[in-house]
Amino acid sequence: MLRGVRLRRGPLRVAIAKAIEAAPGLKFTGIQAYQGAMQHLERYEDRKAKLDAAIAQVEEAVEALKKEGLEPEVVSGGGTGSYYFESGSGVYNELQCGSYAFMDADYGRILDKDGKRIDKGEWKNALFILTSVMSHTKADKAICDAGLKAQSVDSGLPFVYGRDDVQYVKCSDEHGVIEDPKGVLKINQRLRLVPGHCDPTCNVHDWYVGIRNGKVETLWPVSARGKAY
Repeated sequence: MLRGVRLRRGPLRVAIAKAIEAAPGLKFTGIQAYQGAMQHLERYEDRKAKLDAAIAQVEEAVEALKKEGLEPEVVSGGGTGSYYFESGSGVYNELQCGSYAFMDADYGRILDKDGKRIDKGEWKNALFILTSVMSHTKADKAICDAGLKAQSVDSGLPFVYGRDDVQYVKCSDEHGVIEDPKGVLKINQRLRLVPGHCDPTCNVHDWYVGIRNGKVETLWPVSARGKAY
């Protein structure tokens, strides 16, 4: 069964749905209308404007399919940066939000309708890289043991959780550089980093370590780790 098709302009989407429905062993079930390009736009108003236009296209597609007797059972879309628009539209019946469960630095920077970072109220960070300070030979800089091999920086660098007096500013393969202007960090001190992009950061680790009330409660294997094929 082919569940659905990605949204396309004009008659093509109807033609594709008809072809699916007519093919042996296939059944048209719905459309995939996830709007990824606007998920990380910082301003709420900018995301809304993009989604208003996208939702209008989705409505048009659904109506066109209905006229051909191919009403979609599933209209799927939505993300951590936009779920409120899709869920309130009356058009979508499935949401694909995922990053909200962990949050990351990139999503955390976007703003809600009140102009607040979404990781300061709407969601909370739940995914951290535990790192240790390895060196502090320069008074204003510390070196930690979390570099490129511990995280993905495709969406930006991590930030040090719960601290505004130090800042992660650079990374190499094995190490990270943390600005420490007041020299407050100590050798072996542990810090929690919120990765820039949660998805590909999880991909480079073997285990999730579940913590509750400061104690390790569970270990979850990253089951797809290393399985590229």
